[in-house]
Amino acid sequence: MKDLIIIGAGPAGITAAVYAARKRLDFTVITRDIGGQTNWAGDVENYTGYQYIPGPELAMKFREHLAKFSFDLKDGEDVVKIEQIPDGFKVTTKNNAAIATKTIIVASGKRPKLLGAPGEGKFKNKGLTYCATCEGPLFANKVVAVAGGGNSALDAVLQLIRFAAKVYLINAAAELSGDIVMQEKIRASSKVAIINNAQITQICGDKFVSSIKLTASGQPQEMTVEGVFVEIGLIPNSAIIDFVAKNADGEIIIDCAARTSVPGVFAAGDVTNVPEKQIVVAAGEGAKATLAVFRYLATHRL
Repeated sequence: MKDLIIIGAGPAGITAAVYAARKRLDFTVITRDIGGQTNWAGDVENYTGYQYIPGPELAMKFREHLAKFSFDLKDGEDVVKIEQIPDGFKVTTKNNAAIATKTIIVASGKRPKLLGAPGEGKFKNKGLTYCATCEGPLFANKVVAVAGGGNSALDAVLQLIRFAAKVYLINAAAELSGDIVMQEKIRASSKVAIINNAQITQICGDKFVSSIKLTASGQPQEMTVEGVFVEIGLIPNSAIIDFVAKNADGEIIIDCAARTSVPGVFAAGDVTNVPEKQIVVAAGEGAKATLAVFRYLATHRL
């Protein structure tokens, strides 16, 4: 039986793993990808030690740090279920591997929220995407739309204005809700048109996206675009565990020591109810989680 299983390898999971390796715990990391949402981020200007670093480059730094340690890593793998067993917990993966462990850190992060408009599924990866960092350069000199009004949408716009000919920011609310500095940068660009009180109602095209239908201030209209970037928020990847307390948004509720409602289960990063979804915050929460695990293992009869 493992001392610990860490689920996820974004900033929280990676930091948890570094601390677990330094504490010489017998642990496994199970993750779909290393770096998590950092792989999607644009320019990171608020991570301690780096005045400026692109998200994918920071994710590579995380990977390099992780590679300094020897431990059981299951990369490219999904966890489908976590269960309680008499002497701990059992984690089952998509490949039907089952691993027993004394403790768990859930650091599974979040995934993009779907737009829910007709045509979204049909045109996914055919002009519609959820990752400006990944796909932005493919839309050089094209007209695109970004759905959203928070930080993820503003970050996408700031990336896209480097490539696209025109960017329409389609915001459902009356005003943008993202970082003021990011808003100022966007408003200073002649490439960006902000449309508030607007909802995309349909994605249109043949083989690829060619236009969108929307209502703006209650009025229907159609707009010619060649790309749609959906940036309307994220959903916590918490369905894999059903026996810990969660809030109305599905986030796992933790205390200041990353403890959940179930002894032996800890959580860190964006999957939790910690209010600020920031890379540096997630990393700190990952460190706290492993330190709490170490204390738990040292003080409980397992």
